[in-house]
Amino acid sequence: MYAVELEDIWKTFPSGTQANRGITLRVQAGEVHGLLGENGAGKTTLMNILYGLLSKDRGRVVIKGEEVELQSPQDAIVRGVGMVHQHFRLIPSLTVTENVVLGLEPVRDVLRRAGRKSPGPVASLMPLDLTAAARRIREIAVENGLAVDPDARVADISVGMQQRVEIMKALYRQADILILDEPTSVLTPQEVDELFVTLEHFREQGRTIILITHKLREPMALCDRISVLRDGELVGTVDREETSPEELARMMVGRTVSFKVQKAPARPGDVALVVEDLHVQDNRGVEAVRGASISVRRGEVVGIAGVEGNGQTELVEAVAGLRRVESGRILVDGVDVTDWSARDIREAGVCHIPEDRQRRGLVLGFSVMENLILGSEYRAPFATGPGHAFLDLSAIHDFAVTLVQDYDIRAGSVRDAAATLSGGNQQKVVVARELAGRPRVVLAAQPTRGLDVGATEYIHRVLVDMRDSGAAVLLVSAELDEIMNLSDRIAVMFDGRIVALRDPEETSAEELGLLMAGHSVQEVST
Repeated sequence: MYAVELEDIWKTFPSGTQANRGITLRVQAGEVHGLLGENGAGKTTLMNILYGLLSKDRGRVVIKGEEVELQSPQDAIVRGVGMVHQHFRLIPSLTVTENVVLGLEPVRDVLRRAGRKSPGPVASLMPLDLTAAARRIREIAVENGLAVDPDARVADISVGMQQRVEIMKALYRQADILILDEPTSVLTPQEVDELFVTLEHFREQGRTIILITHKLREPMALCDRISVLRDGELVGTVDREETSPEELARMMVGRTVSFKVQKAPARPGDVALVVEDLHVQDNRGVEAVRGASISVRRGEVVGIAGVEGNGQTELVEAVAGLRRVESGRILVDGVDVTDWSARDIREAGVCHIPEDRQRRGLVLGFSVMENLILGSEYRAPFATGPGHAFLDLSAIHDFAVTLVQDYDIRAGSVRDAAATLSGGNQQKVVVARELAGRPRVVLAAQPTRGLDVGATEYIHRVLVDMRDSGAAVLLVSAELDEIMNLSDRIAVMFDGRIVALRDPEETSAEELGLLMAGHSVQEVST
């Protein structure tokens, strides 16, 4: 029996972008089905149609054997379909309970319009009494192994916990078909492992899970069957037991993908970036960087390995001029820039690929071409006239078109708002803008977060090219494989300190993992 049948689905956006082209997808009840593809392949669009967020141009949607015309997410929720979006849809100032029950009134209206004489089991789990709602949330948390505090304010909980709240919203509405859109893109490795345990529990309960992803680890670890989309079309559906990461990558990209970064030995030059005994506080006023010292030479990549939350973010933001330094020094080409503004540091040849593309990297309401010149909009060739007071829209447009082509940014037009792009394509906009100016120092924080295998391969190649052209690259990544593949030297960061330096050729993932977990160098070496 099929839980979901999508037959001959077509979708074209007003911009002219054809996102889905005649896709037929069938998901069996009780299976974990992977929906794999590059950024912009049409995965999220297809699932937004199933969830009622988007209307299809033509085709059929069948849920549990019933052909449906979904007018809104409420129509999908009533039929047991829930969706956890890549970028969470939570209100930070509200509690977990308030976020979970938010929007339930329209669902009751749908039930009423459907002619149900009794509220039924769905509505019975939708009390407006927040105390009763919190009690039910605790029950669901225990039933599903989800540690969630109903009374916590969303702004005060971790990203991984916020994702649990999104899952809780779907479970609270009795969803038995769960769509998870890029569920691991913002999680730490530990949170990813916890999510895997949760999904295995859901599978045992008989729920149907559709996993949207561009990564290969998730479907190979979790899925029963995997469907691959490319350029809006279904390439094929395969059983996990009969495929491999290499085959899935070839189906996604249309060519063989190298999982090993190809690079010549580094030729380090002069020291370009020095961080000396740096002390920096986090947003709560707690010391996050505690006397960290590190240097990066021209022509090398220094990778910082560490579990997220150990001061990497604050270190990079301090070097970029985005966070105040309490004490210590930052030198770029021998010049003390510790108290310089972000613009002055950028002018000194330092670029910054931030880990949070939406908060730090983009103005989502601005167009792609506007985002591609942020930080340079006041200079020629983008600014013209007396005092550079006017924007040269023609020059900006031509520059943007070139970068969109060079970095394979999937956008209908460079005039489209950045908010309309997929998460991976938003990341490409940030990377393209930051590297286009050929900076002397590259601060790359999670540069491939949210990117598919093809785009990741390309970004790796660009970073190596930057190194080979003489740039000093400081790389922060939650992906240990990425750190080991790209880095010429590896610094391990724990509790705000650089606790070890390693040659990637002379260390192992096991050793780095122990150091990242706080084991001393002496403990690891014995």
